[in-house]
Amino acid sequence: MPTELSGLRVAFLTANEGIEQVELTEPWEAVKNAGGIPELLAPSTGTIQAFNHLDKADTFDVHRAIRDADPLDYSAIVVPGGVANADILRTVKPAVTFAQRIFEMGKPAAVICHGPWLLVDADLVRGRTLTSWPSLATDIRNSGGNWVDTEVQLCTNGPNSLVTSRKPDDLPAFCRQLIDVFQQQSLPA
Repeated sequence: MPTELSGLRVAFLTANEGIEQVELTEPWEAVKNAGGIPELLAPSTGTIQAFNHLDKADTFDVHRAIRDADPLDYSAIVVPGGVANADILRTVKPAVTFAQRIFEMGKPAAVICHGPWLLVDADLVRGRTLTSWPSLATDIRNSGGNWVDTEVQLCTNGPNSLVTSRKPDDLPAFCRQLIDVFQQQSLPA
């Protein structure tokens, strides 16, 4: 097994419900298989409820509440999609602040599907080029970002590298790109 991330801690930031399961589990496994240490952060401790589109799927244990996590302890961040997940997460002040601090420290981020809503509310898309689920295009443009319709987008125009993708079908390219970027640009926590 590759060990490109050799023990680097990666924060997976989610709400406690509404996460698109495959957009959590595939990047999680990619990080883990590359030698990284994924940790699940959510607004509340306990579990999160994932979904397969609109149907309830599995639950996952939360490692710690976002408000109790220090961005200094992580080398990178992943924000999975899911309409409800992103819509809830962007209203959680500790989640917005966590993302802002990760970006300020120049640590890489990978965000898929509806996940960029968190970046919109954190004012982190201005001047950046990214992709997302198509319904976010107007929000991204209105926040000063450049939206493109592509499988995976790497933006290095900003304080950190940002990997974005549109949907579950893009996960293979998304996971390859995030591992490459995290390996090259992650700062040890």
